[in-house]
Parts: sequence; structure tokens; C-alpha cells
Amino acid sequence: MSGAAPAPDNCGICGATIPPNARACPECGADEQTGWREQSMYDGLDLPEAGSNDKQRGTGATLIWKVTGLVVLIIMAVLVFRGGG
Repeated sequence: MSGAAPAPDNCGICGATIPPNARACPECGADEQTGWREQSMYDGLDLPEAGSNDKQRGTGATLIWKVTGLVVLIIMAVLVFRGGG
């Protein structure tokens, strides 16, 4: 190897484990010629962690849909019982 940066333990692009003395990431192909990056291009985007579920985010919309459905059912029941009697 001619002065190239050593391979890091994990790929900065995809996070895959890089074998010792590897010349390229086995997953994404990042290599010593393009430069082993310590950070990926996605590091500054404030993305949610992989596998995290943001349960609180949809709760308000879910409640609104439940209430709307209940109101529609009540209106339908009133119309059916008034129209049939």
C-alpha cells in the first residue's frame, strides 16, 4: 500500500464492518482511493435512528380519525332509525 489511509473498522458511508487490510467496503464499495471518510454525507441531517419508532408523532391524527369515525357512525345510526320508524 502506497501511503493510503488505513481502512477504518466500520465504513463511514454505510456502517458495514470492514475486514482488516481491506481495500474497499464489501457493502457499498467505498475505498481508499475515494478516501475513507469518518463521516457519511447523512451525518448532519438529524435523521431518526434506524429502527426507532416515533409513536408519539401520529397520535393526534389517529385520535381525530377515531372521533370522526364515531361521529359518522352515530349520524348513520340516527338516519337509519329515523328513516325506518
